[in-house]
Amino acid sequence: MTDFELRIRITQSLAEVPARDWNLCAGEAVEIVVQPKSELKSTAGDNLCTTLSTRGSVCNPFVSHEFLSSLEASRAVGGRTGWQPRHLLAEDASGALVGVVPCYVKMHSRGEYVFDHGWAEAFERAGGSYYPKLQVAVPFTPVTGPRLLARAGLEADAVRCALADALVEVTTAGELSSAHVTFLTKDEWQTLGERNFLRRTDQQFHWENADYSSFDDFLAALASRKRKTIRRERKEALSGGIDVCWLTGSDLTESIWDAFFAFYMETGSRKWGRPYLTREFFSIVGDKMRDRILLVMARRAGRWIAGAINFIGADTLYGRNWGAIEHHPFLHFELCYYQAIEYAIVHRLRRVEAGAQGEHKLARGYLPHTTYSAHFIANPALRRAIADYLARERVYVQAAAEELAAAAPFRKDLVDQD
Repeated sequence: MTDFELRIRITQSLAEVPARDWNLCAGEAVEIVVQPKSELKSTAGDNLCTTLSTRGSVCNPFVSHEFLSSLEASRAVGGRTGWQPRHLLAEDASGALVGVVPCYVKMHSRGEYVFDHGWAEAFERAGGSYYPKLQVAVPFTPVTGPRLLARAGLEADAVRCALADALVEVTTAGELSSAHVTFLTKDEWQTLGERNFLRRTDQQFHWENADYSSFDDFLAALASRKRKTIRRERKEALSGGIDVCWLTGSDLTESIWDAFFAFYMETGSRKWGRPYLTREFFSIVGDKMRDRILLVMARRAGRWIAGAINFIGADTLYGRNWGAIEHHPFLHFELCYYQAIEYAIVHRLRRVEAGAQGEHKLARGYLPHTTYSAHFIANPALRRAIADYLARERVYVQAAAEELAAAAPFRKDLVDQD
């Protein structure tokens, strides 16, 4: 614990927490750089709208007050959704906010992307109650980022340790079965492992920018067959008279959100049955974070037909949801993967994270990266069973990552040089 006075309390609404105070804990400092339309070039189409980029020490956008409060204000969480906000707040002796954790009491395991349904079923077959549980996460967002958020300063590490201990206390005092911290950083994963949390790994596919000067420069790094495949897919994706537009900032009008939400509902309903985000969410987050959002939109015959939403971090473009109301071969790859790479190259971003799962991303230049989660299980018997399972799972995840990395699409001569 800390050697200074620290008070931990719980809030059920981010509306009770000043945005600046929360964001200081999240490490946010934003600088917006406007790039004129004339400076933007795309190998996929000429119709690129005005864009803005965020640079400087911008925190992971998903732990910002703006993003999390948009989920609450739009009722995507809270109410009868099964996501009840119970955020931890750490205050020093003067009452200043020095640490926060985005927490939710969950009555199900949907919208998390780290799957524990088997744990829940096994515990309930044995007569236990797995729900409610405590979830430390960004709802519906499988993006790695900090979860134990502490204001910068000499005591930041001590604050994070106190917040980690508080998660255990809240779980046991609230008669919750468990606490789950998902898509956290590796350092946090190790810290929680030292505090009786079980550690789990998985993988995603991320694209890394090797200081490419253009999309063609990136293609030159690929094996010939992969390079030809990507060029063919990009050509076919836009062959039906489709043009692509990058929209951000003032481009994000309500009519644009109407169009994107129609895509989101059409595709989300087919894939998941019930999409998580509300129409109001996009209006609210689009107002609060307009300069940190990129919509990649496809248009045919003057009509929007598909789109993908991305969030812009300090050095990373985060791909999130996509949808379409017309089917065109490879359009999903074009909007979600290739356009994201192109945007990252133009804006000198270091990487693109295109969401959870998807080994098909490997052939398109996205390589396997380990993701982390940590789990405190209150029941000793359930904990032992899960610990044994996770030990075997970590070995499998590591072996799978090595096998996939060996199948990377990059030229062997370049790999050998590295």
